[in-house]
Amino acid sequence: MAASSSLQFSPSNASRHQFVGAKCSSHSDIFRSVSFSSHLPDFFLKSLENTKPLQTQRISVVVRPVSCYKQMEVDISLSPRVNSVKPSKTIAITDQARALVEAGVPVIGLSVGEPDFDTPAIIAEVICDHYAYAHDFRLGLMRIREGYTRYTPNAGTLELRKAICHKLKEENGISYTPDQVLVSNGAKQSVLQAMVAVCSPGDEVIIPAPYYVSYPEIARLADATPVILSTNITENFLLDPELLESKITNKSRVLMLCSPSNPTGSVYPRKLLEKIAQIVARHPQLLVLCDEVYEHIIYAPATHTSFASLPGMWERTLTVNGFSKTFAMTGWRLGYLAAPKHIVSACGKIQSQVTSGASSISQKAGVAALGMGYAGGETVSTMVKAFKERRDYLVESFGELEGVKMSEPQGAFYLFLDFSSYYGVEAEGFGMIKDSESLCRYLLEKAQVALVPGDAFGDDRCVRISYSTSLSTLQAAMDKIKKAVISLRPAVLV
Repeated sequence: MAASSSLQFSPSNASRHQFVGAKCSSHSDIFRSVSFSSHLPDFFLKSLENTKPLQTQRISVVVRPVSCYKQMEVDISLSPRVNSVKPSKTIAITDQARALVEAGVPVIGLSVGEPDFDTPAIIAEVICDHYAYAHDFRLGLMRIREGYTRYTPNAGTLELRKAICHKLKEENGISYTPDQVLVSNGAKQSVLQAMVAVCSPGDEVIIPAPYYVSYPEIARLADATPVILSTNITENFLLDPELLESKITNKSRVLMLCSPSNPTGSVYPRKLLEKIAQIVARHPQLLVLCDEVYEHIIYAPATHTSFASLPGMWERTLTVNGFSKTFAMTGWRLGYLAAPKHIVSACGKIQSQVTSGASSISQKAGVAALGMGYAGGETVSTMVKAFKERRDYLVESFGELEGVKMSEPQGAFYLFLDFSSYYGVEAEGFGMIKDSESLCRYLLEKAQVALVPGDAFGDDRCVRISYSTSLSTLQAAMDKIKKAVISLRPAVLV
């Protein structure tokens, strides 16, 4: 008679070791089944009720031992570094919204920060044989041109790094040479490698909140301590220089800035950046890591200023940028770091042991993107006009809702709304709305619209809405949100 045992592996398991065993009768008929289950977060459990069954992620492993055994000790512990890191809530919510759609639930997802535009044709055509596409299907719709499919130098092709240097000089007013540029698999990798390269255990990374979800976790992966500085919606979520100076210590190593901001859409004006630069100049150990990936998705009269262009800040600044947002190239995974050579060399050393160079095909596309003209030319300008139209619609629409506070975004494609006046409201058939997560769960259940709770960005008063989707989709979502919210009454009038 065969014996079997089943184990459920869970993060809540307090034991470092699992003991598994099976009573043997013969070698041929013994099996052990071990199941690894990925559970849906509580945030989505109620939304799955009364819907058709949703397939959960499960990996089943059947192990057939060569000889019988009585007991085997398995160490299931993870490193403290990994245990200190939280999973990305934006990715988790986006994945779950897609799963609900696949299960037949008509959810409108406004959680992902991905332009709904296709990559511009001029970029895509660089890696296609356009003649074959247009005239002879048998030649292949996506025939890669000769020479685009091999390893590139770890730092990126010289062609692309030269193009990046030209772009930074012409558009940002900062001068770099190709050996001061490192091309990576997306801007997030560039941020991570930069943080690991310059931080030591015990260092502090100063991060204004609201922040991009990955910044604190990247600091922890670098063995640094994130120091969160709160901002106010009345000040457009911009960092107060006086608060910054009061929080700098001899352990402060990096100041993280993102402009235009994800999640708020705020843009740092030049005068404010100059005040911050004066403070940075008084602390020789402090570097500034600037995420400028949304630089060209900006709405007049706001303008973008690169921190490295300010007097005395070139040597202190690590500038990160990429192609995902401006050029609608999210899936191409291409970003870069521009910084003093010794920092770029250190980051390159890390990259050489992790991923090596970015995709050769993506790099060729990157060259084409930077050749589209200043700030992406008319193609990008058309995208930005569409984003502005969507922003204006949402600002007007949410302005009609009682108790909602907002700061009109000046860039990017996010709206960060303060719904805290609704906290404490008892929603019929749902329960208490007590924070941003329960509010988003309520909107998912009642409006079938997926938003991101503000606590993921360090501000539980708010929720984030991405308007990187069509205006018609936003209008449909807005109708659903209004119907769900209008049945509530703010607990605190504002």
